[in-house]
Amino acid sequence: MYFQRVYDQGLAQASYFIGCQQLGVALVIDPKRDVDTYLEIARQNSMQITHVAETHIHADFLSGARELTALTGAKLYLSDEGGPDWQYEFDHVGLKDGDEFRVGNLKIEVMHTPGHTPESISFLLTDLPASEEPVMIFTGDFVFVGDIGRPDLLEKAAGMVGTQEVGARQMYQSLKRFAQLPDHVQVWPGHGAGSACGKALGAVPSSTVGYEKIRNWAFQYENDEDGFVRYLLEGQPEPPKYFAMMKKLNKLDRPLLTEVPKPEKLSIPQLKDALKKGITVVDTRSKTEFADGFIPGTINIQGNNSFSTWMGWFVSYEKPFILIAEESQLDDLTRKLMRIGLDNIMGYVDGVQDWVAEGGKLSKSKTISIDEFKKILSTNHTQIIDLRGATEYTAGHIKGTENLFIGTLTDNLDKIRKDQQVILLCLSGDRTTIGHSLLVRHGFQNVKSFSGGVREWVTEGNDLINLS
Repeated sequence: MYFQRVYDQGLAQASYFIGCQQLGVALVIDPKRDVDTYLEIARQNSMQITHVAETHIHADFLSGARELTALTGAKLYLSDEGGPDWQYEFDHVGLKDGDEFRVGNLKIEVMHTPGHTPESISFLLTDLPASEEPVMIFTGDFVFVGDIGRPDLLEKAAGMVGTQEVGARQMYQSLKRFAQLPDHVQVWPGHGAGSACGKALGAVPSSTVGYEKIRNWAFQYENDEDGFVRYLLEGQPEPPKYFAMMKKLNKLDRPLLTEVPKPEKLSIPQLKDALKKGITVVDTRSKTEFADGFIPGTINIQGNNSFSTWMGWFVSYEKPFILIAEESQLDDLTRKLMRIGLDNIMGYVDGVQDWVAEGGKLSKSKTISIDEFKKILSTNHTQIIDLRGATEYTAGHIKGTENLFIGTLTDNLDKIRKDQQVILLCLSGDRTTIGHSLLVRHGFQNVKSFSGGVREWVTEGNDLINLS
């Protein structure tokens, strides 16, 4: 058997390439949308991708399953569980609990594991030439290392009221079935640490059934279903805004994108015209570079591992947008955007140097030190906003600050004072820079950033207030 995990650090998302070397055929589970990765693995190993499968209708990324089947001719295997509201609206081989299919000498058994979503399935793999016992389970967003999938996304992200408690109780029953599997079975989940699909995902890539039964919090509520439900639903992070769009696009018959796009390089006059028209321009440089000098009207979303998540929060799927990015970064950034379906790239500008060369002015972010921040804390004419999530804020925040999550900032501009100085902070400055750029773009003038944030505050020996 050939096995390779493909991991997207930005979305903390795992997909799997599993092949039968004897017959030269392979299965890909939960593929990302830039599918050339899997085609190259197949080429290097002289294999043909004949099967593509998904564990559920994903909320956090746009699946590349249909792109991959279009390019390879592979059969697409998808869940037919969950009822009429959870059926994929394009051709596929439907899977029910207990179904089996073969990939060469590998046997794949389907387990219906509802909870995260009603149609969620897991794939139990047996390497028949080696053993009649199963050796791996691919759990998608069902069981993670140290955590389990959250059942509240349908309600919080997709507006499906009343589904989270039902999902939590389904999860409780699914875990009982999981616990009956042999302890030696390897667990390969769909996400790792950093994913918004859980609240305490482990950083190691895989586990075993036996290990999870001992260490995963979810298996410690064997006779307390109500306690399990309460703990599972409390303290979950805010689901990114784009999750609702992913749920929609992953279910529908949508246009396919089988190659990584190559954005057009724009001139400074084209950029100026776009800014005048109100087109969103995202500066992907580091927060430090942005603060030192940025084109007025642009927003800063750094081109790091969090790029796609924050783009999904703040960029419209219906409107074009422009990137400010070095040409060497474009392939990576475009792939990150592909993976959440943000395809409407109007073009890019290679940095801000041409803007300056053609007479354009740059603005600077107003940042303050921790000593300046302490002095401001003692005044009564400053609004101090902590942009972290509600759970982070509750766990520990600086006295005198108020919480307004960065993801909802533009929906709550009326809560920000224009007649006072405004100070923004977060953990270490990334979200603060985004927030500062958004407020300036919306006309706020008296905004400053405490870029050291909560991390520097604590490092310098200062206390936090804990509300939990």
